[in-house]
Amino acid sequence: MEPIRIPEGTLIVVGDGSKALFLRNHGNAVRPALETEAVFEHDDAPTREQGTDRPGRRGDGAAGHRSALDQTDWHQLSEDRFAVTVADVLYRAAHAGRFDKLVVVAPPATLGVLRKAFHPEVQARIISEFPKDLSGHAIADIERHLAYSD
Repeated sequence: MEPIRIPEGTLIVVGDGSKALFLRNHGNAVRPALETEAVFEHDDAPTREQGTDRPGRRGDGAAGHRSALDQTDWHQLSEDRFAVTVADVLYRAAHAGRFDKLVVVAPPATLGVLRKAFHPEVQARIISEFPKDLSGHAIADIERHLAYSD
């Protein structure tokens, strides 16, 4: 991760497809001191428990030829929906004036879904993004990852 300075009062969202931590920096720009403001969790059953149908088949146009279709990844769809929900929560918080600066930390796939779902009002407040999965880490570990160092 490229080190940045995170100003005091910045909102930091650390998440993945099943958990999102909303943290506030009460430290300084070089040494963050993060406090939890909210935690959103989404319980998601594995794909094998969500979809029971076999993958579909389609005709290829040639006489008697049929191809199998990929099985729907219900687990991934559920994680993507959760990321969109997090983006909506951030929009409502931005619209209410609850933060001026935002740092987003999420795995690359989740970060991609979030970017597509962010409202321009949220996008304008993002000062940095980190494509990394830190949602399972302790707050002290997240602080170490985000701390500025030359």
